[in-house]
Amino acid sequence: MPLLPPDSTAEPASTSDLADTHAPHTPRRPIHAPIHAPIHAPIRPLPYEPDTGSPVTTSAQPPTFAAAPVPYAAEELAAVTYTEDGLVGAIIQDASDGSVLMFAWMNAESLVKTLETGRTWFWSRSRQEYWCKGETSGDRQYVRSVHYDCDGDALLVTVDQEGAGACHTGHRSCFYRAFGEGVASAGEPSPS
Repeated sequence: MPLLPPDSTAEPASTSDLADTHAPHTPRRPIHAPIHAPIHAPIRPLPYEPDTGSPVTTSAQPPTFAAAPVPYAAEELAAVTYTEDGLVGAIIQDASDGSVLMFAWMNAESLVKTLETGRTWFWSRSRQEYWCKGETSGDRQYVRSVHYDCDGDALLVTVDQEGAGACHTGHRSCFYRAFGEGVASAGEPSPS
């Protein structure tokens, strides 16, 4: 017997009604198959690229990135200045969209390891050890370029981010919180 939507008041078709609608040479729908199956989930439109109107396509496999050394000169390394603790701040930026993924500390050795291996290496102040991003989480970073600022006291490392993202909390970026998001109402005065 055909299935009808739960709120339907129509009488179900009999098996003879189904049989009479088909010519003898046409394959018949099995009697247990619904003529009008109920729709329980909303129909969602296909996502489209905003600029082209073309359907968004996704590949079954995530992109594969490869580590490649970043060329450098001794004079460039000498231009980097470090804190009293021997550290320089490194801003990590996603090469695909320019978003800032994280901030971490490097020392001279982790900077050289980053340049030579093409993977991001940092110095953990709390654990007092080197760490290569993604070795435990699987969310690896593959270096595309390393820039140092005009004062030499900050680094900008552009990477291909593999996996879920850069933040240990599971967010894509460590900068997922913004001031003002926790304010109850824009019209209320802020606490002093």
